[in-house]
Formats: sequence, C-alpha cells, structure tokens
Amino acid sequence: MGKLVHGVSTVGAVSFLLLTLASRRSQRARFYLNSILCVISMALSSSIGVVCGLVLSLFPGKRFNVNYIVARSFHFFMKPLIGMYVEVEGEEHLKRRPAIMVGNHQSSIDTLYLGRMFPMNSIIMAKKELKWVPFLGQFMMLSGSAFIDRKSRASAIKTMNATGEHMRKNNLMLFVFPEGTRSNLSTPDMLPFKKGAFHLAVQTQLPIIPMVCENYHRLFDSKTRFEPGKIRLKILPPIETTGMTEKDVDMLCNTVREKMLSQLLSYANDVKQQKIEASSDSSGTSSSINTRALPGLSARF
Repeated sequence: MGKLVHGVSTVGAVSFLLLTLASRRSQRARFYLNSILCVISMALSSSIGVVCGLVLSLFPGKRFNVNYIVARSFHFFMKPLIGMYVEVEGEEHLKRRPAIMVGNHQSSIDTLYLGRMFPMNSIIMAKKELKWVPFLGQFMMLSGSAFIDRKSRASAIKTMNATGEHMRKNNLMLFVFPEGTRSNLSTPDMLPFKKGAFHLAVQTQLPIIPMVCENYHRLFDSKTRFEPGKIRLKILPPIETTGMTEKDVDMLCNTVREKMLSQLLSYANDVKQQKIEASSDSSGTSSSINTRALPGLSARF
C-alpha cells in the first residue's frame, strides 16, 4: 500500500511539474494548471473559514468576520499563484452600513473580486443548495450566511424578514448576486435581476450599494482560457431607499441594473480602446502572449 501511494504521489508530482513547464507556451496547459491552482486556493480558503468559524463562534458577534477572512485569503492565494488580481475603485462607499451590496455574477471566480473588497462584519445571501458543498457550505453556515430556498416563496420571504432584522441588530452588510446565477457571458451584459434584494432594501429602508466587475472573459472563459491579469471593480455610490414602498421595487431594481450596466459597458469601451492603442503601438509585431512576462506560477519555471 505504501509503495502504491508513493508511486501515485510521484506520478502526480511529475505530471504537475510537466504541466507547469508547458504552461509557459500553451494556453491549454495554462488553463488546466490555473484551474487546479484555483481549486486548491478555494479549498485552502474554505478550510481556513471552517477553522475560523469554529473559533470565532465562541466570541459574540465575531463569526460575521468569517466571510471577510475567507474572501481575503482567496485573493491572497490567487495573486501569486495565478497572477490574477483585482483593482478596486470607490471603496469609500462601503463605509455606509448597514447596507445591501449587489454585484454582477459572471463565473465561479467572482469570489476573487469579493476577496478584494469584502468588508468586515458582512454576510452573504446564497441559494440553500450551497449549504451542502464540502467546506464551502460549512464555513458559510458558521459565518451566519442567509440561505434562500428559491423553490418556496413563503420560505424565501421568511428568510428575508429574518435577515433584515439580523442586519439592523448587528449592523451588518449583506452581499447578494441579483442575477441569481452565473451569466457566463462573453459580452458586457447581465442576466435579468431577481427582486429579492430590492424587496429587502425597501422593507428595511436600507441603501443599495452596487458594484460592477468588468467582463473578464478575455482572461477566463471557464472552458479553454484562464490567464493572469488585472480585473477592475468599481463600487458605485449608495442608492437610498428611504421613503420607498413596495410599489417602488421595480423602479429600484431597474435603476440599479441600468447604473451597473452603464459601468460595465464603460469598462468594455476602455478595453476596446486599449486594444486599438496596443495594436497601433505594436507596428505589426506579433500579438502572442509574452511568456517571459507571465505572472503567477507559470513564470517561475
């Protein structure tokens, strides 16, 4: 048995080394390597979350910092291993609390931008199915996250009401993906918004703080491409809900979505302009990736 384990470990180590060496020249190899490193980063961050959740739950109010610790840990691992990182504008708007934060949802690595901006004393609203994901579900439960049963309206309303009271009592921030699921779009757009977060905002009279992560399909497409690079995130000014009623929910939802989409399109125009400038500066030289300049693990071999 010992020889078998040793043999498997040796084959695994050699295969990983070969994959790392190949990643300097092959986009496909970089995709597999960075996907493995991303999963490792998520597992490490979630494990840290479980341990911190167990420890911090012993101290009143401290468990609400578990999401902050896990998110920051993930960004901490991803930047040196893969070379992907997030640059944030507008962090000063997060000083307003309690509040409901909403952000666009592109893929599984949106956790990266949460890892860069997630404030302390914050919780997440997520679908209840995530509760059973190994490590992820455990630390989310320990952190006080709100789990929504999307198949039961009565249950969802009950959870919303409890969440609103919980936020005011503990001065918490709440993060929600209003699209409800990953868009996986290659273009700067978003799926239609679900209205749960906006009903909650009106019900509690708490402000909405929109945040927009630029479309990063050029770096990650979840199938063939996982490249290093900078991702920009902008946190927009809070949108007040004081005095609004249930009749204003549709208007609030549309207003927030329009502001977020406008910023998303602005980011896309910036990228398009940068490509035009880079093309004119290259003067006909090859546009292939400079493997010597690759950040992350690929650059270390």
